[in-house]
Amino acid sequence: MATDKTKTEALSVESRLKTLYELQTILSEIDRIKTIRGELPLEVKDLEDQIAGLHTRIDNFTAEIAELTKSVAAEKEKIINCQNLVERYDEQMKNVRNNREYDLLQKEVEFQSLEIELAQKHINDHTRAIENRRSDIQATRDRLADMEHILAEKRGELDEIVSETRQEEENLRMKAKDLEPKIDERTLTAFKRIRKNARNGLGIVYVQRNACGGCFNRIPPQKQMEIRMHKKIIVCEYCGRIMIDPTLAGVEEA
Repeated sequence: MATDKTKTEALSVESRLKTLYELQTILSEIDRIKTIRGELPLEVKDLEDQIAGLHTRIDNFTAEIAELTKSVAAEKEKIINCQNLVERYDEQMKNVRNNREYDLLQKEVEFQSLEIELAQKHINDHTRAIENRRSDIQATRDRLADMEHILAEKRGELDEIVSETRQEEENLRMKAKDLEPKIDERTLTAFKRIRKNARNGLGIVYVQRNACGGCFNRIPPQKQMEIRMHKKIIVCEYCGRIMIDPTLAGVEEA
């Protein structure tokens, strides 16, 4: 009975390891597809964000021009009002009765003249700012056109690659999804954690020339024997990857 139980457990481990390696093979193929796509998805997203930022910048410049235009109109209105006051004060100065009234009106004329000069200065400043913002808008639009052209090219490249690999990736993901329930949760969780931390995405590797197939550190003979017995899951003491016998991976060791 004990022997049968051990045999069953050994077969269970062996089955899990074979399924786990099959899963790894599928996931590696998915990784290969992602590598083919390269940085294109990130480049497309980055360009889209930059283009959105340029549109916002143009909107802000346009809003600023609108505000400056309103300010120019207000300053022009102010000049007209000041000029009207100056004309009125000039007429009043012709009919003053004493020097005191004359001096008061003269000061009002001088004050309104200064207001006119100040308003004209504001108009000139606002006009230059409007011209600068219009130049900024044109420069931004030129840059926007260039980036939209680059984005169109990148999207075309990405769409072409995705269309070529979409069906293959979907099929692989379905196969991976079907395999996962055949592996116990604890082993699957450990495998995913190891795979996530591994540089090349390998969570399980077969023994190659008496060494770990992941980090290539030599495996002690005793541990190699345990791996060949398929009675328990063995991990590399150096890289943490799960190790299996080449025969389980369907590989003939040279």
